[in-house]
Amino acid sequence: MTENTNNKKTGLDIAQDGRVLRLTINDPATRNSIGPALMEAARAAFDAAASDARVGAVVLTGAEGAFCSGGNLKWLKEARGGDRESVRAGVESFHAMIRSLRACPKPVIAAVEGPAGGAGFPLALACDLIVAAEDAVFTLSYIKVALTSDGGGTASLARALPPQLAAEILFEGGRVAAPRLAQLGLINRLTAPGGALAEATAWAERLANGPTAALGRAKGLLEVAYGGLAEQLDRERDAFVESLFNDEAGEGVTAFFEKRAPVFPKG
Repeated sequence: MTENTNNKKTGLDIAQDGRVLRLTINDPATRNSIGPALMEAARAAFDAAASDARVGAVVLTGAEGAFCSGGNLKWLKEARGGDRESVRAGVESFHAMIRSLRACPKPVIAAVEGPAGGAGFPLALACDLIVAAEDAVFTLSYIKVALTSDGGGTASLARALPPQLAAEILFEGGRVAAPRLAQLGLINRLTAPGGALAEATAWAERLANGPTAALGRAKGLLEVAYGGLAEQLDRERDAFVESLFNDEAGEGVTAFFEKRAPVFPKG
């Protein structure tokens, strides 16, 4: 049986097929960016899946050939004229979504096609498993506008990679192709373009029909073994706010909208 909920207001489509819950970020006009309504809808979906015996696994993907383009820089530009507490609350909304994903005792598999940029990269990394198309591209581009990562990106990279490789991705903010991330161990399976969702769904179906309670306990043990994510999310939130209200970010965000290279202040 398949149940579908398509909600244009939140940008999140929810479908359940058998024991697999599929969450699809669906805002093609922004290449599936993350906004407040989507964050809340996704958080609620993960919380509901946690206690729903009908759900054995979750697949998170994006519509129309893009996983997620990240946050909305227009909001950040406007937020610089406001107060820090409002920005902290905005980041915390994203982090509440990440916390619910990690706390959900069901396996969560990211199916990545096209770009996973900005906050979309940490979102994919927060999932338990990643299936990506060979031509998918991951970009942790915060540094390009003088910001720091949120969404647990620093924690995910630090626990998965040698320090120098994690630093390269964070410092450069460039495009990283899926095959390279697979070689580094951050992606579980590569598929031909267009095949990520089918592969992720098939994997989710196998896991969903396994020992659900034991899988949940295994996920919880891994979370503790890696070092809890909660504290790092708080540190990332605070660093993000400090970065946004710095003159560097003022220049970085302005340069982005003026489509020029930023000239960051020295000294």
